[in-house]
Amino acid sequence: MEQKTEELNPFLSLQVERKPKAKKKPYIKPAAVKRLEERLHEARLKRYAHLDIPPSYIVKEKRRDDTANGLTQCVIDWIRLSGGQAERINTTGKPLFQRDQRGQVRGVKWITGNTTRGSADISATIQGRSVKVEVKIGKDRQSEAQKAYQEAIEAAGGVYFIARSFTQFLEWYEREFPA
Repeated sequence: MEQKTEELNPFLSLQVERKPKAKKKPYIKPAAVKRLEERLHEARLKRYAHLDIPPSYIVKEKRRDDTANGLTQCVIDWIRLSGGQAERINTTGKPLFQRDQRGQVRGVKWITGNTTRGSADISATIQGRSVKVEVKIGKDRQSEAQKAYQEAIEAAGGVYFIARSFTQFLEWYEREFPA
């Protein structure tokens, strides 16, 4: 029986050699992110103070700043905890699904969204000032459209910042917006 299976599918008998994946360095949480987590937990304790829930039962939120999504969430959380308003800007566009006669999806084509080309990842208002934050991780660099957007924001009197880590963002934030 096994020979017939191998005859029908010759790839079953082949052994594929795989290269071992390069190990990532373990994530070491910076003090700035730990500080954010403490502030998030304090806010959560206040939010649930009216309930008869022991504080030890309230789960601490965890954050990381080693990915674009993680860093974006850290920045938005900090601005909101500090009394500002912040939101993530979605610039990916809109998927247009290509379907066959039976309605099955056969492909996806992305069409441009209605946001301004080069828009920053985060739009915020801090102490009455318009602030745009662009998140860049690792070797990621600004596109020409993003550079043009930065120039337009700054020419209009807004503040534009490129965040590469939460520690760097926090240092800038405390310098730019002292409490």
